[in-house]
Amino acid sequence: MQLILHAGAHYTEEDRLLKSLLTDKAMLSENGTFVPEHSVYRGLFRDTLNAMHKSSASDSARDVLLDAILEDSQAERVILSDANFFRTPATAMIEGMLYPAAPVRMMRMAQLFPDDELQIFMAIRNPATLLPILHQVSADNSDMQFWGDKDPLDVRWSETLALLRDSAPEIEITVWCNEDAPLIWGNILREMTGLPATVPLAGEFDLLETIMKPEGMARFKSYIAAHPQITGIQQQRVIAAFLDKFAIEDALEEELDMPDWTDELVEQMTDIYDADVAQIQQIPGIRMLLP
Repeated sequence: MQLILHAGAHYTEEDRLLKSLLTDKAMLSENGTFVPEHSVYRGLFRDTLNAMHKSSASDSARDVLLDAILEDSQAERVILSDANFFRTPATAMIEGMLYPAAPVRMMRMAQLFPDDELQIFMAIRNPATLLPILHQVSADNSDMQFWGDKDPLDVRWSETLALLRDSAPEIEITVWCNEDAPLIWGNILREMTGLPATVPLAGEFDLLETIMKPEGMARFKSYIAAHPQITGIQQQRVIAAFLDKFAIEDALEEELDMPDWTDELVEQMTDIYDADVAQIQQIPGIRMLLP
């Protein structure tokens, strides 16, 4: 069985992605892909992964989990979405590292499903906009616990992702930038579901609707309906053009609340993030979804 794990990250439209998938639940089921409601499995996985901290999972753990998730359904692919797979927002940043628990959690998932095809899907986000949020919700945001011996310019997603690959190299990892999500939302959904570009998805423009004015969205949908032959890249250009004219300005603005952070520091962090994205594309076994 293919098991698709959408692991966040936190504050990257993670719940909206699940809602978009659930919009097409019936159609996906007809195509062999099952998308359960999160209430069915999130508590089960949390308890199981936490228990594995003390002892290995039983030989029957995999079957028990899948029976609870699938109930009476049959599927070749199951999509599970939980930003807390790699722990909660309160522990997402410790001593200058993003999701330090992720490699161990990844190994435990591989141990739970040794004979299944596991894939991780995960969005990343510019630390310049993410770290202020994580700092606010951290279980301990003292400088020593939150930053360790690092400063904001040292934080890298590539560090976390490289350790994820090392911890379970047999698991494929697909990553995208949250900043690109409005342009590639449909592509993300199709990569997770395994559906070709020719299959329409009801939730394909869900994210776009939150950042585009209603009149722009109506004109965009009319344009897409009148041009069904356009390719994915062409569609992304159309989306960018409509956003240029009809974007909801407040929806695109990020408010940063970090003491002593300057505009210059934020620009430096953003430049480093861009370079880090290029570095991630060089990590073997990691696929990057780009516009």
